[in-house]
Amino acid sequence: MRQHILARTCTARACAWFLAACAAMTGLAGCSGADSNLQQFIRQVDQQPGGRVEPLPEVKPYETFVYNDQGLRSPFVPSQPAGFNDVRPNSKRPRQYLEQFSLDTLKMVGSLRMGGQTYGLVQTKDGIVHRVTVGNYMGQNDGRITDITPSRIDLTEIVPDGLGGFMKRPVALGLSQ
Repeated sequence: MRQHILARTCTARACAWFLAACAAMTGLAGCSGADSNLQQFIRQVDQQPGGRVEPLPEVKPYETFVYNDQGLRSPFVPSQPAGFNDVRPNSKRPRQYLEQFSLDTLKMVGSLRMGGQTYGLVQTKDGIVHRVTVGNYMGQNDGRITDITPSRIDLTEIVPDGLGGFMKRPVALGLSQ
């Protein structure tokens, strides 16, 4: 009985191999049809006349440019080294009353001419009017009054330049209506 089961197993294996081989042959036979279509397409393309190839565009010669930076300053170095200018706030001078207010809280309310000298009238946020003249200081950035006209007060402030030094900046306080 054992031989009978063994013979059946071998026959089953042989059948499985035979079916696998048939399937492979059928698959390969199916591939030959795709190749024939490809061969036919290649023959058709080969029979068509060739196209015209456009000429290559003309290459313009490279124009050189000589960059002469010997006389120019480096863009990576400050134009004036920090600490080399004369502009500095004077920390030893006595502070004036209007220097405790920022300029945006002060209002010019008028001007006054007495004895050949022009005075500006400046109002603080508490409503008190102060009389100023050229040379007085006001604002929190060492703003010194340089000119007074009937419509505005011109000042020059000393502000940090961002490089460790200071610079002068002109500002004006206009007459408020």
